[in-house]
Amino acid sequence: MEYLIREGRHADVPEILALLPRLADFDVPKHRNPDHLWQGDQSVIEQWAKGDRPEVDIAVAVCENKIVGIAVVSAKKEMLSGEPSAHLEVLAIDASVEGHGIGAALMRETDAIALQRGARSISLHVFAVNSRARALYERHGYDGELLRYYKPIG
Repeated sequence: MEYLIREGRHADVPEILALLPRLADFDVPKHRNPDHLWQGDQSVIEQWAKGDRPEVDIAVAVCENKIVGIAVVSAKKEMLSGEPSAHLEVLAIDASVEGHGIGAALMRETDAIALQRGARSISLHVFAVNSRARALYERHGYDGELLRYYKPIG
């Protein structure tokens, strides 16, 4: 399968947004609304498209003139050290092209974006039950560092 990784463009926003529901394509914990897993990212992308998020970079994977994968990266300070860092906000791949190396290519592009921004590290958040995503991240050198506990009440 041939594909191209390139910088996202404002004209790509409708196709980028169409991939966001893939972020909830796993056994989402029952106490979570799957739409909440991507609606905040939608807002970030819409702000980026307006020019209001200069710290955000978007990379897209294009196959046969269709966007089939996205990575959204934010430059920010590392949570504990305060050093220059980046955060992978979104990595989403169309189900029809899963398993063809597009996620891996976008992960490499994410690293390149972070380095270009002067980051010394990159972080991401992933649900513990999302084994498919966790396996990809671990293959690309990410270590599970912190655990976040959550308990719905009331």
